[in-house]
Amino acid sequence: MAARQGRAVVAAALYRQVDYMQPQLSIIIPVVNEAGQIAVKLQALQSLRDRCQLLLVDGGSDDNSAKIAKPLVDQVLQSPRGRARQMNCGAAGAKADVLLFLHADTRLPDHAINLILEAVTDGYQWGRFNVSFDSPQTIFRLIAFMMNWRSRLTGIATGDQALFMTRQAFQAVGGFPTIALMEDIAICTDLKKLGSPCCLAVEVVTSARRWQQHGVFKTIFLMWWLRLRYFFGADPNDLVVRYYRSS
Repeated sequence: MAARQGRAVVAAALYRQVDYMQPQLSIIIPVVNEAGQIAVKLQALQSLRDRCQLLLVDGGSDDNSAKIAKPLVDQVLQSPRGRARQMNCGAAGAKADVLLFLHADTRLPDHAINLILEAVTDGYQWGRFNVSFDSPQTIFRLIAFMMNWRSRLTGIATGDQALFMTRQAFQAVGGFPTIALMEDIAICTDLKKLGSPCCLAVEVVTSARRWQQHGVFKTIFLMWWLRLRYFFGADPNDLVVRYYRSS
């Protein structure tokens, strides 16, 4: 009974947003120096602007990323550099009761907004999508399969999987921990205490550029090594140095 009432409250809130021309969902996009691709990525989101608030959070770019993005989003926010800080800044400026944190190099599937709102109406407080890569190579299909399987098994998602959550859940866990790396792992660990994620089988498509630039197997080893060290208590400030040194 309580669960049904909770879903009814969420649904009513979503409908009220439509009635008063408020966004049903706020999409928060953290960027640093993405001028080369940001226009194309934001163009793909323009059809959602009648329902969603688009917030781009710039972390001190020096390549005109913010200037290029300005006409393609509802607001450009400035934040100290760091994905966690940038996403928290975006959440603070969000108008909707449902938040979607989207990497600049990740593309949403059709009907993504409907799927998210349906998940929230069904009682989920947070969730993520399956992921695939923008490369036809078999190795990337295997990597995506393993990422999705691991995420479904552990209830932990990566930022590439387009994390979404209610504002209430975001506030309940205190937002993204302001750590230098692994902020997605950290917030999922906290969100799991509120309830299981909605693991949407529909795929977002993310870029394979980092893997291709730095070597597939080298990147796999690096990410697993960093995750293992984080699991055993390593300082994220130390891990981020190793992460960018490898880049």
